[in-house]
Amino acid sequence: MVGATMSELDGVRYLHLDSIWVQGAMRISKPYQLELEYIQRMMAWLLWRPQDEVTEGQVVQLGLGAAALTKFCHKVLRMPTTAVELNPTVIHACRLWFRLPDDDQRLSVVNEDAARWVADPAHRHTVQALNVDLYDHEAAAPVLDDEDFYTHCRDVLDEGGLMTVNLFGRDASFTRSAGRIARVFGLDQVWSLRPTKEGNTVIVAARHVKVPDREELTARAANIEARFGLPARKWLRMVRPLDPAVLG
Repeated sequence: MVGATMSELDGVRYLHLDSIWVQGAMRISKPYQLELEYIQRMMAWLLWRPQDEVTEGQVVQLGLGAAALTKFCHKVLRMPTTAVELNPTVIHACRLWFRLPDDDQRLSVVNEDAARWVADPAHRHTVQALNVDLYDHEAAAPVLDDEDFYTHCRDVLDEGGLMTVNLFGRDASFTRSAGRIARVFGLDQVWSLRPTKEGNTVIVAARHVKVPDREELTARAANIEARFGLPARKWLRMVRPLDPAVLG
């Protein structure tokens, strides 16, 4: 199993997996803030949720990283939160260096294979928001990325549930991955945000969500910013439907 290491620069602590690639980050003075821009965008699913239901239901992370999303959902959103991580040294590192709390009534960190977790019938229709960020130590491409996997991801979502996936938008693999997600969820239920300057593109996929009008989306974005300190109005300007060309 690949080992976890840590580095620090200008008040930010970074997680690595035996390589130079950053697997996650935490500003030491603000451990529950989302430091990396693409990690912030992984929370864009909030825009698709009605304001009075925005923090209802269970949220799940596939891939713990530096535990930023897990901590934010648990501590800030105060939602029942489950993180699924294959590498036990990552879990240990997050508790040692990245302020990941011990499990409690609302938090469960599971040392398990993400593909096995989503395929478990016990998890069908139990999740309201699913964050998928599954890269190995070389950070070259998602380690789980076929239609069977995305079908199981869709199956764990409840009606109205949403999935966000971190992909590299400037890589040829983006179109291939986006096409697989669109074939499983339906093209009209998949959107993308513009790539970050590092090239990370967040895909949002939904299970039977009706997109409200612009006025309601703007109100939701303002509510997200006021309650949770996330740049939701910026997200709203960069969300776009997926190009049908991804279906080939």
